[in-house]
Amino acid sequence: MLCRTVQAAVRFLGQGERQVRPAAALRLLHSCSALVYRQHGPHYDTLRMEKWALPAVGQHCVRLKMLAAPVNPADINMLQGTYPILPPFPAVGGNEGVGEVVEVGSEVTCFSPGDWVIPVDAGFGTWRTEVVCDAADVIKVPSDITLLGAATIGVNPCTAYRMLHDFEHLRPGDTVIQNGGNSAVGQAVIQVAANMGVRTINVIRDRPNRQNLVEELMSMGADYVVTEEALQSSEMEAIFKKVPKPKLGLNCVGGQSGGLLLSHLDDGATLVTYGGMAKKPLLLPAKVLIFRNITLRGFWMTQWKRNTRGDPHRLQSMVSSLCDLVRAGRLSPPRCVPVPFCQYRDALEGTVHAHQRKHVLVM
Repeated sequence: MLCRTVQAAVRFLGQGERQVRPAAALRLLHSCSALVYRQHGPHYDTLRMEKWALPAVGQHCVRLKMLAAPVNPADINMLQGTYPILPPFPAVGGNEGVGEVVEVGSEVTCFSPGDWVIPVDAGFGTWRTEVVCDAADVIKVPSDITLLGAATIGVNPCTAYRMLHDFEHLRPGDTVIQNGGNSAVGQAVIQVAANMGVRTINVIRDRPNRQNLVEELMSMGADYVVTEEALQSSEMEAIFKKVPKPKLGLNCVGGQSGGLLLSHLDDGATLVTYGGMAKKPLLLPAKVLIFRNITLRGFWMTQWKRNTRGDPHRLQSMVSSLCDLVRAGRLSPPRCVPVPFCQYRDALEGTVHAHQRKHVLVM
C-alpha cells in the first residue's frame, strides 16, 4: 500500500522493478525485498521474492522497516484468489505484522522514528522488508511487548475481543461456548474472557495428545475443555450443574460442530459464526429459532475495521487494551515458529500443512 501522494507517480515494470516518471519530481531513496504475486494460484507457483524501489516519503507518509509478519490462512486464500478482498496485481502478500517507523513526513505528528506500528486494514502487504505508506494506514503499538506479541495482535486477538464485547452484554460469571478452542482465535477468547470474569467451555477435536492440549488450554484460563463427542453426552449436563448455559456461542467450524453448539445455548442466546473450517453448512434445527429464540450472527474482523475507519480511536483503544493484557502476561501470542524472511517458502508450507503453530516471517 503506497502513500497516496506518490501512487500516481509510480508504475510497475518487468519483474517488480518500479520507476518514477520524471514529471513527478520524486526521488527514489530506498529499496526493499518483497514477496510479490502477479496472478492467483498455489503459493509455490505464484509468489516470488523481488526487489522493489521505494518512493520518497511524502508529507503525510511514513517509511517503515518491517520487523515481523505472520502467515495466516487468509493470506494463503488471497494468493489462491478465494478471499473476499483481493488486492490489484502486482500485490505484496501479508495482511498482518509489525513495523518500526524509520522516517516520517513533514506533516506527520502522530508518529516518531522508533515507534512500532501495525496495519489498520487488510491488503497492506506486510511481507516485505520496508514500505512507504500513508500515516493513516497504521496505528501505534507499544514497543515494550514481545515482537511476536506485537506482530500477531491485529487479527486474532481483535476478533476475540470484538466477539466478546459486541453481541451479548457479558457479565462476570456468564458462560461462553466455542468450537475451535485451540485455534489462535480460540486461545485469545479463553484469555480475554478470563480477564472479563467470563467462563468458557471450549470444544476441541479428539486426538492422541488430547490431555496435553487440555492442560495447555486450562493453563490459559479455560474453565472446561471438551471434545465434540462430549457435546452429545451426559458430560454437558454435569457442566451445566456448575455454570449457567452460555449466552454466547462462537463458531469457526460449521457443519455438525456448529449445530451442536446451538443445542447447548441458553434461550435467547446468540451464535456468532466467524469461520467455516469444516467447509460444510451449519446444521440449523428450526426449533432453536422458533422455540428458543436463538440469534444467528456473522463476524468478519476486516469488515469491522472498515466500518469503523472513520473512528480510529475505537480501533486504537481496543488494540491498546489488548497490548495492556500482553504486557501484564495475561494474553499470550499463539505458539509461533519464527522463520527467516529468506526462508518464506517454509513458512507458507507450514501454514498450509500444519495448523497448530503460527509461522511468522522475521525480517
